[in-house]
Amino acid sequence: MNKASGLGLTKAEIRSKILLRLKTQKEEDRNRKSKLITVKLLRNKVFKKAKRVMFYIAFGGEVNTEEMIREAKKTGKLICVPVCRKDRETMHPAIFEDHAKLKKGPYGVLEPVAQAEVNPENLDLIIVPGLAFDKKGNRLGRGKGCYDRFLRSLSVKTPSIGLAFDFQILPLIPTTSCDVSVKEVICS
Repeated sequence: MNKASGLGLTKAEIRSKILLRLKTQKEEDRNRKSKLITVKLLRNKVFKKAKRVMFYIAFGGEVNTEEMIREAKKTGKLICVPVCRKDRETMHPAIFEDHAKLKKGPYGVLEPVAQAEVNPENLDLIIVPGLAFDKKGNRLGRGKGCYDRFLRSLSVKTPSIGLAFDFQILPLIPTTSCDVSVKEVICS
């Protein structure tokens, strides 16, 4: 399905509209909403139970994960972040140490320079970015397919939570057989 039912928008059109909203959202609104999402995540049963969590390092106006990562570390969780491999097709979780030196990865996303990999099968929870989500957990990413390939490689039992601002929640996201949904979305 290429068009979103009821919206009549293609994936490219949705990406364009949401990227503009992310770019033009006031920083104080982004920070306020990110704090509300942080509170919701910290109260989440799946998050509380998880010992090894893969977060993303926010960029381009995404929900800020810095405070979430700090709080998760305080509770003794092992934190990982995605690192793109040289082939740009796949990513792997790498341990995210306090004060880790970061560099821009192939897509401009910050990644740790020192990369101690973690077996993806050992992750208890994946925190997933997205440009848009729907109520069924369907996700629209930036179009490279890295998260879809990564999520598809995990056990179907591995929980995944998408983080989004309220304007990123749409009635329906157009999907293809390559798209992988998240189990839950936390928004504000």
